[in-house]
Amino acid sequence: MESPLLLFPQLNISASKDKSYYKVMKPAHKEEANKASKPGAKQKRNRLSLLLQKTEFHEDDHLGKAANLKKAASVSPEEAVKWGESFDKLLSQKDGLDAFTKFLKTEFSEENIEFWIACEDYKKSKTTHELLPKAKTIYETFIQKDAPKEVNLDFHTKEVTSQSIQQPLISTFDAAQSTVYKLMEQDSYPRFLRSDPYLSLVQGRNPSRPAMRRRSRSFTVNDFQDVRPDFTIW
Repeated sequence: MESPLLLFPQLNISASKDKSYYKVMKPAHKEEANKASKPGAKQKRNRLSLLLQKTEFHEDDHLGKAANLKKAASVSPEEAVKWGESFDKLLSQKDGLDAFTKFLKTEFSEENIEFWIACEDYKKSKTTHELLPKAKTIYETFIQKDAPKEVNLDFHTKEVTSQSIQQPLISTFDAAQSTVYKLMEQDSYPRFLRSDPYLSLVQGRNPSRPAMRRRSRSFTVNDFQDVRPDFTIW
């Protein structure tokens, strides 16, 4: 009888090849899996670059706050005391208006001072041509229902103002402006005078250097300076 090896030579050769193929491919497969699991050099560089950018952003933010500290010190205690004499006095002073605007931002009611400023600008219009577009913008921004910065007005005041929009006069917003003014004078202004940032200015205390906190939104006296109302209608 002939040997099984001679009868089935292909079977043995195939088995040998399969076995060899398995031994060769297995390490290669493992190597590819290891490569996939390890972050490449390019990926590492990208992560490092992102980390550096975030660090620079926070450092710039901190430096900006430090610069504001120096400017805050320029408000003298005597000037700050005058802000407490009357609400009119506060609004008539540039630094006082800026400080009060910033304070209202912390209470999420800055739309009141922005509306008041818009009305003051409106009354400076020199021609009737200027009145209609300005009146329409103020109405759509602050007065109409669901306006983006709607102020708190009683029904009668809102109705009177709405009816005069079609043919606006210099006095169109007088009633609404007076209502918002009284609201700020009786409500927000007293709280502003009791706030730590204002008391620090009155007592002549220099605000301490802020701690290196990340993404801090705490309200400090250095935030008083270089603040302008967000009202950008004109």
